Amino acid sequence: MNNDDALRYPIGKFTPQESYTAEEIKLNIGRIESLPSKIEEIAKSLSAAQLATPYREEGWTALQVLHHLSDSHLNAYIRTKWTLTEETPLIKAYNEKDWAQTPETKFDPIISITLLKALHAKWTALLYTLGADDLKKAFTHPETKKQVTLERQIALYAWHGEHHLGHLKIVASKK
Repeated sequence: MNNDDALRYPIGKFTPQESYTAEEIKLNIGRIESLPSKIEEIAKSLSAAQLATPYREEGWTALQVLHHLSDSHLNAYIRTKWTLTEETPLIKAYNEKDWAQTPETKFDPIISITLLKALHAKWTALLYTLGADDLKKAFTHPETKKQVTLERQIALYAWHGEHHLGHLKIVASKK
């Protein structure tokens, strides 16, 4: 892995599995559940200058990462609800780069951290109740046309949160 890849993927790239054991799913839900407190802790340690610092050249600033997490995970929560209430729904994609530029992404990150805390409390409460059949339900992504099961989405977002936590740690290490 070259240095740019190490900065871009501080915990490595997401590698999906064909299926997940009940224990792996429970661990991944736990990773999602614990993320907001980790994000809140590191965000409190960041100065205004660090919040304006990108984690790599041409990467997002720490502030953009913080706002992106709540946006992305809100979309994941909605995709979960669609998947549980519709037959293999075609989800709506969004342009995360454009979302990272909307005006509120310049505001205090506490608004996104507060949203992330409430969202993860509700989302994980739901995820812990899902049975094996629910976890095999899938949505279709409009761009890739691939079906994504809920168990894979859970693994992806467990990774996604820690991936961006890694970016925030890179910024925190910069003085």
